[in-house]
Amino acid sequence: MPRSKFRLLLTTVLAAPFLAEMAAAQTPGKVGKYSDTTITGAVLEPEKLQVSDDAQLTGLLKVPEGFRVEVFARDLVNPRILAVSPAGHLYASRRSVGDIVLLKDENSDGKADSTETVASRPGMHGIAFDGNQVFLVTVNDVYTADVREDGTFRELRRIINDLPDAGQHPNRTLAIGPDGMLYITVGSTCNACAESNPENATILRASKDGKTRSIFASGLRNTIGFGWEPSSGALYGMDHGIDWLGDEVQIEELNLIEKGKQYGWPYVYGMSEMNPQDNPPEGMTLEQWAKLSAEPELGYTAHSAPMQMAFATGGNFPAEYQGDAFVAMRGSWNRRPPSGYEVVRIDFENGKPVKFERFLENFLIQQENGNYGYLGRPVGVAFASNGMMFVSDDSNGIIYRISNAEEGEPGDVTASTSSASPAPNAVEEEPPSKIALELIEAKSDQTITVRTAFEAGQEIPLQFVADGDNASPRLELSGIPEGTKSMVIIMDDPDAAKPKPFTHWIVYDIPAGTTSLREGLPTEPILQDPKDVKQGTNSMGATGYFGPKPPVGDPPHNYHVQVFALDIETLGIDPGAKRDQVLEAMKDHVLAKGEIVGTFQRGENVNAQQQ
Repeated sequence: MPRSKFRLLLTTVLAAPFLAEMAAAQTPGKVGKYSDTTITGAVLEPEKLQVSDDAQLTGLLKVPEGFRVEVFARDLVNPRILAVSPAGHLYASRRSVGDIVLLKDENSDGKADSTETVASRPGMHGIAFDGNQVFLVTVNDVYTADVREDGTFRELRRIINDLPDAGQHPNRTLAIGPDGMLYITVGSTCNACAESNPENATILRASKDGKTRSIFASGLRNTIGFGWEPSSGALYGMDHGIDWLGDEVQIEELNLIEKGKQYGWPYVYGMSEMNPQDNPPEGMTLEQWAKLSAEPELGYTAHSAPMQMAFATGGNFPAEYQGDAFVAMRGSWNRRPPSGYEVVRIDFENGKPVKFERFLENFLIQQENGNYGYLGRPVGVAFASNGMMFVSDDSNGIIYRISNAEEGEPGDVTASTSSASPAPNAVEEEPPSKIALELIEAKSDQTITVRTAFEAGQEIPLQFVADGDNASPRLELSGIPEGTKSMVIIMDDPDAAKPKPFTHWIVYDIPAGTTSLREGLPTEPILQDPKDVKQGTNSMGATGYFGPKPPVGDPPHNYHVQVFALDIETLGIDPGAKRDQVLEAMKDHVLAKGEIVGTFQRGENVNAQQQ
């Protein structure tokens, strides 16, 4: 008799300070930096059920009237992310096996006739195609390869080797955006914590040669499924909610993901709700963090575990489904009753998401004894240009094919829309600009003298570059004019390709009378020493200092550490501001300015990434 495994966490009342490992709240609440929250959590793991007969299995599943679900392939061990190449070949990553398999339906009968491993690396997970080129991602590495006519891959070439180490969320995904750039998801290392690496809990944006990258969006706990809405080119993604906040909390978030925005994790979730477990960086309030965070467009049942997402375009699905997104929900372990174990449709109207509805369901079964079992855990979703949908189940090793039954036989599997670039100009490039010193006029010709660990025009020591300690350099300032009420520091690299310049450091609201900043300042938005000094967002997409890291092969870049004396005590802008905001707030308030310029060139023995 199938039997579910139930484990219940006892109800607990926690007073401040809140215990991090027990943050599962029925009614989360937080006042200031303290919590007093009742915790009720459940671990409920349904038992895997197996049905060997294809017709019997698909007969248990449910799709909307007019659709047909069939088994395309079996016995695949662990198929996860799916992709269809422009040549029409279907691929699946297998995380536990560590490879990418090519599946072919040679006789067009709707069943895979062959399965072949075409790439193999530990932890291989995400797949994306760009013409006859494929991109693959593991935990730390991104590879590319040329695709042969028969669908097999030529030799893998590693273009990135230093994605952040994994923890709780090691499964990276990637896609080619409408701008021709690589978008790479990097989950958090934990359920809810302050990450030491700013690239965790983000979507990264990289050049296709891997030589440059930056943080496109942050505060995303684990956004595995994402894609561009076909009519607008807007980027949407499904983010996994925090565990241990109760059966109904946190919702799974559908976010409109825009360049430079942050989405709340780990301190704020959903509609600006406060996580009772964690406090924001010192000097910031939860209300400030919420103000700086974007709220989701829609929410779905907590703990459903959203995985791959794909937009429907092309021939097979009815017109009312075209342009809608479909998301595989792998299913919960931290909820009673269980949620997920299904594929859902996100209904888009006029390019905007309006509601969720179930599409492929009944994987989850409540048995006669009341226990739960499951027939599968959906992970991958991909479409071919003929409109056929493919769904992978990584628990029972199956790939399903879903079609509109009224359209007749499936025909060939042809070009994918799940990893295509559906619309141009979805991400606007920043126009080239000058360094801050050339953009800001001073009220006097007085020059501030800046001294640091390197002489003007000399190479920046390794401890201050990204491949070294990535520590901010000590600065000593003199020649500060009378009447100065605050100062600003901006470090620009005008030799970067994009953005131009690449800004490595922004510090503002430095109190008058400050003549030095120590080496190795924290990267927090608000510093505690000097008190209440704010740091802006650099071009990498993180707050605080980010050291030089020019592409390998470039001649030495010049790094301008610029200092500005202002006649106002504060710029009046939030912590984490970008360079253009800081420059606008400084305008007409600069009494004097100065700079020191250092150089740096990376050797051939390191991987080429950020500027």
